[in-house]
Amino acid sequence: MIWRKARNCEAVPLAELEPAGFEEFREAVAAGVRAGFRISALFGCPERRLGGEEGRIRIFAALTDDFSGLVLLACSSVRESFQSLTPDCPQAHMFEREIHEQWGPRPEGHPWLKPVRFHDSYEGGRKSPEVGCADFFRIHGEEVHEVAVGPVHAGIIEPGHFRFQCHGENVHHLEISLGYQHRGVERALAGGPDRRTIHLMETLAGDTTAGHAAAYCQALEALAGRTAPPAALSLRGIALELERMANHTGDLGALANDVGYLPTASFCGRLRGDFLNMTALLCGNRFGRGLVAPFGSSFGLDGRMAADLTRRLDSTFKDVENAAGLLWDTSSVMSRFEGTGRISTEACLDLGIVGPAARASGVDRDVRRDFPSGVFRFVQIPVSTWETGDVFGRAIVRWLEIRRSAEFVRRVAASMPAGDRVAASAPALAPSAIAVSLVEGWRGEICHAAVTDRAGKFAVYKVVDPSFHNWFGLAMALRGQQISDFPLCNKSFNLSYCGHDL
Repeated sequence: MIWRKARNCEAVPLAELEPAGFEEFREAVAAGVRAGFRISALFGCPERRLGGEEGRIRIFAALTDDFSGLVLLACSSVRESFQSLTPDCPQAHMFEREIHEQWGPRPEGHPWLKPVRFHDSYEGGRKSPEVGCADFFRIHGEEVHEVAVGPVHAGIIEPGHFRFQCHGENVHHLEISLGYQHRGVERALAGGPDRRTIHLMETLAGDTTAGHAAAYCQALEALAGRTAPPAALSLRGIALELERMANHTGDLGALANDVGYLPTASFCGRLRGDFLNMTALLCGNRFGRGLVAPFGSSFGLDGRMAADLTRRLDSTFKDVENAAGLLWDTSSVMSRFEGTGRISTEACLDLGIVGPAARASGVDRDVRRDFPSGVFRFVQIPVSTWETGDVFGRAIVRWLEIRRSAEFVRRVAASMPAGDRVAASAPALAPSAIAVSLVEGWRGEICHAAVTDRAGKFAVYKVVDPSFHNWFGLAMALRGQQISDFPLCNKSFNLSYCGHDL
C-alpha cells in the first residue's frame, strides 16, 4: 500500500512517504480515481531539493475523497519520461502536461501534449515555444469551418485563445489555449516563506484574495504545528464568504447582461460593490488584502463593527434577492438559461470539475463540509446543488450560495470569540514534510501543497486554482451548442485566466 492517509491541513513527514516504483504509483492513482477519488494535485519537485539524486524528479499525488474527508498522498521518482496516466485517467491530463513543461520528464502516451503555459523549463534544457504557438485539434469536412477568438479581447479582460470547430453555427469542438501571461509565481515561492510570500498569495487571482491567502495560511500553520486563534479563524471565514457573495452577485449581473436583461445587470453591478465595501469595513481594502494572515489577523471585529456589518449585509441581501428574483421570473431570460451549455454529472466526475460548476450538475462536493477547517468545523453551511448542469443550474447555485453565505456571516459575526487575534509566536516550519491545504473558494476547491526541504524552506509550493480543473468543463459545455451561446456559457463558469497562468 503506497498511500499515506492524511487530513486537510495535516503535515506529513516525507520519511512516511517513500517513493514507490512508477508503475505501482501509476496504477494506484488510476485505481483511486476509478474508486471515486479525485486528483486535487499532481506535481513534480527536483530530488536534489529534497536531498536526493541529481537529475531525478519526484512526482507527488494528492487524491481526495469527498465522502471520508481523507487526503491520500503518494509519490514516485522519474528521470526523462514516464508512462502517461491520462489514457486511463482524464483528470491527469493537465497535470501531466504541466509536469513536462516545468521539469522536463515526458509523459509517454499522452494524447495531446501541448503547452499549459509558455515558459522555459524550470530546470533548463527545454525552451518555451513562441507564446501562443501550439497545435490545435481540427475537424475536416464539407462546410466545416474554424473560428478563432482572442487572445486579445474587447474590453479590459485577460488574454486567452478560444478555437471553435464548427459546422454552420453548431460547435463540434472548442479548444482553449491559455498561458499568455505566465508570471512564474510558483517558481518564485520556492525557498520561502518570506515577507513577500503572503503578497504573492493575495495576488494569485485578484478576485480570490481571501481564498488563496487562507489556503496558504493553513498550509503554513500545518507545517508549523500551530493554528491561528479562534477570533482570527472566524474573521477568515467571514472574509471567504463575503468574497463568495461579491463574486456570485457580480456573476448574476454579468449573466443578465449577456442576455440583454439590464435591470438585474445594473442592480448586481452595484450590489457587488456593496459586498466589497463590507470587506473594506473589516480591513480597509475592498479585496481583503492584509485581512487573512498566517497565525492570526491584524484586524478585529468588535460589537459595533459586527452590528454595522450585519446591517449592511441585511440591506444588500434584500436588494440581491429582488434582482435575482427578476431573472427567475422573466421568461425571456429563462429561455436562454435553461438547456444551454449543459454538462453531465458523468463528465464532471470524469474531469474532476469542482465548485458551483460541479454542484450545478448534481455533484455534491464542497470543501467546507467535506474537508472542514477553521471556523467551518463548528459552523456548517448546507451544500447547494442542482441537477440540470446548464447555465440556469450554474446561476441558481450561485443564488442559493449567496443566501447560505449571508446566514453564515450573520451567525459568525454575532458570536465572535473573545481573546487574541494573533498567535503568540510564528514557529519554524517542519523540515522534510508535506502539507495539503484545501479551501472552498468561490469558484471551487483551492488546493495548496507545500513541500519543505531539510532546512524547513519550501522545496516546491504547488497551487491548484479551481480554474485549472474547470476550463476543460467549459469546452465540454460548448459541444453541440450554437457558437452564439459561448459568451453566456463562458460567463456561467467565469474562470480565471491569471489563476490558471500562475
